[in-house]
Amino acid sequence: MKKTINVTKNQEITLDIIDLSYEGLGVAKVDGYSLFVENALPGEQVQALITKVGRKFGFAKTLKIIKKSPDRIEQYDKKYVQTGIAPLIHLSYNKQLEFKRQQIVTDYQKLGLDISVQPTVGADQPLAYRNKAQIPVRTIAGHATTGFFRQRSHDLIALDDYLIQDPAIDAEINQIRDLMQQYDIKGYDENTNRGDVRNIVIRRAHFTGEMMVVLVITSKKIKNLALLLEAIAANSAVTSLYVNVNAKKTNVILGSRFELVAGQAYITDEILGKKFRISPQSFYQVNPRQTQKLYQLAIDAADLQGQENVVDAYCGIGTIGLSLANRAQSVIGIESVASAVKDAQANAAINGIHNAKFIKGKTEDILNQWAQEKRSIDVLIVDPPRKGLDASLIDSIFALQPQKIIYISCNPATLARDIQLLQQHYQAQQTTPVDMFPMTKHVESVTDLEKTN
Repeated sequence: MKKTINVTKNQEITLDIIDLSYEGLGVAKVDGYSLFVENALPGEQVQALITKVGRKFGFAKTLKIIKKSPDRIEQYDKKYVQTGIAPLIHLSYNKQLEFKRQQIVTDYQKLGLDISVQPTVGADQPLAYRNKAQIPVRTIAGHATTGFFRQRSHDLIALDDYLIQDPAIDAEINQIRDLMQQYDIKGYDENTNRGDVRNIVIRRAHFTGEMMVVLVITSKKIKNLALLLEAIAANSAVTSLYVNVNAKKTNVILGSRFELVAGQAYITDEILGKKFRISPQSFYQVNPRQTQKLYQLAIDAADLQGQENVVDAYCGIGTIGLSLANRAQSVIGIESVASAVKDAQANAAINGIHNAKFIKGKTEDILNQWAQEKRSIDVLIVDPPRKGLDASLIDSIFALQPQKIIYISCNPATLARDIQLLQQHYQAQQTTPVDMFPMTKHVESVTDLEKTN
């Protein structure tokens, strides 16, 4: 039966908000037709403007709050919502934690999965937590300007304080922007594919304070580039300085070539007492305090007795595998990025760990090969990208038959899908959400599964 749509674009309408979507938008119904409403919380009544009407659902933005939720936070800069930096900043933190748990519960219920979901592990510091920034640089009113794009657009909103980033990173971004203005170095114009500096990428190690700056430029022939780089390198806070050339007309931030300009080739941080070397392309969790909680949950769920052969799939620079290596007989990490494998090997050596090795390749391919060879593993740890586990990988898991699987997920929907497939031979014990990204819609989780037959 075709649904009647009784709203039109640019119509002003009073809406009762009944739920929160997985993107953090308020949900309202008009004669059964769903509207997703910016800056609206469950229990609120708002005056809204319809901004888009689709065949199945539409979008609106709040003009006025008629009835306010007791969970609403009023004192915040709307820029953080407009840019998507902190889309949940208007929701109290306890309710954010409930919202994230409910995302997992809802996706499980959709597939008929009866799995206990624990309360979300919250952050002691829900602001100023990010250890990595990728900030666009544009020229506005003749000056190099840094900030963040308005959601669903390429309009830059100028910012000095990014709220959820390490304040030392914010300070360095602002200093580089000011130096660019001093040396008359331009930001990038994506319409013409012209300009000098496209992005500033910064990583700062939380526990050591070491900082890496990657300046993404269009060419090495920029006037006064040498002066800019010299001034950046003169800052004692900068441990490592790279340039990355990206001359293509593309939305991809980084080009393929990195050149070390000053300092060392990596920075070093710590997780659970282990040291980790981080290169420009290394995957490294962006919330250092919550990472320790996440990994400790995974270690506790694995419940290693010292005799197990552990495989750390999608291992990155080896952070998870090396954190639990002293509890296992052996650890093998699998990673497709060559530089990450090199870092993982170095990290094992730095920490004096001799029972862990790391190999380059796609997890799907390597586990498939091991299945054909009838190799044996006891515990499999998977930390896949948002797309989850490939179907062929699940077939390989069934062939290898590890006793335990520890599934670290950044996407509740693909987690639920994969568990539904895995439950042919595995039983999920429980899922614990971890708030790795406070003020945003994202949630990570740890699920332990045990072999049933």
